[in-house]
Amino acid sequence: MNPVLAGVDVGGTKIQVVITTLELEVLGQSRGATPPTGGPPAVVETLCILLDQARRSAGVDGLAALGVGAPGTIDKATGVVARSPNLAGWIDPYPLGAELERRTGARVSVDNDVHAGMLGELRLGAARGLTDVLGVWFGTGVGGALVLGGELRSGPHGASGEVGHVCVHPGGRRCGCGRRGCLEAYAGRASMERRARKLVAEGRRTELFRIMERRGVDHLNSGVFARALAAGDDLAQDLIDDAVAAAGAGIASVVNAVDVEAVVIGGGLGSRLGEPFVSRVAAAMQPHLFVTGGVSVRAAGLGDLAGALGAAAAAGALVSPA
Repeated sequence: MNPVLAGVDVGGTKIQVVITTLELEVLGQSRGATPPTGGPPAVVETLCILLDQARRSAGVDGLAALGVGAPGTIDKATGVVARSPNLAGWIDPYPLGAELERRTGARVSVDNDVHAGMLGELRLGAARGLTDVLGVWFGTGVGGALVLGGELRSGPHGASGEVGHVCVHPGGRRCGCGRRGCLEAYAGRASMERRARKLVAEGRRTELFRIMERRGVDHLNSGVFARALAAGDDLAQDLIDDAVAAAGAGIASVVNAVDVEAVVIGGGLGSRLGEPFVSRVAAAMQPHLFVTGGVSVRAAGLGDLAGALGAAAAAGALVSPA
């Protein structure tokens, strides 16, 4: 019997679950908001509720294995998420893998959320057939993943590819990690919202928060930014301009160091803004690139399902024959 897998993408604002076959055919799925309070236990509870919903939609009961992609520093060997600044209340190390194994009875794989998304793109999406790729995910924060020689790299500390914390402006804006000048401080959606609120308090005019209220959400999500840009909102445009400039410098610096053939851009914000955003980032990289052969910059192909499908692929490795 074909094993049934589950893949979970835990983001700063949403949790996406898919139920798949070993070949990553989607049988069912569910999606819900990431708990704004309660720390790891609240995330686990919400994840399990969404997992049950997805299994019912797929018409399956048991699972052979479960893969999870979560933001932060991950110990893949133990399934411990050490720290996740983009998840509310997640400060101390938490044994996510062990807790989910206890709750579900399935074998569990835990990895960084962008690593999972990059694995999905490598198997099924924009990175398919490539061997050296940098993935950059623009969402609540900015995450990265690195593929070298066709293999997804973790690194000795599980932080390989963390382009979001490349310093693009020494002494610049405060990042959610506590440091200053990180790419994430300019191009992460949460940092952009903090910047917008500060400027509005100083008298800057914008439609961003009116759009947010009309959409019935409590934060400036990717859809809010997209609508504000379409309406010609000056503050939204300035924030995206800052993000593009910082991304160009930060991504080019990583490309100069590791010499990849392509950059894949995804995440909630990256996918929602699409090709125009990707093209602008590619252009902003050019003045900073040392490599002379050029590098392909492309949009992720799997959209919001990249992370969950990649997590399912990692789960499949737990049950596939060696």
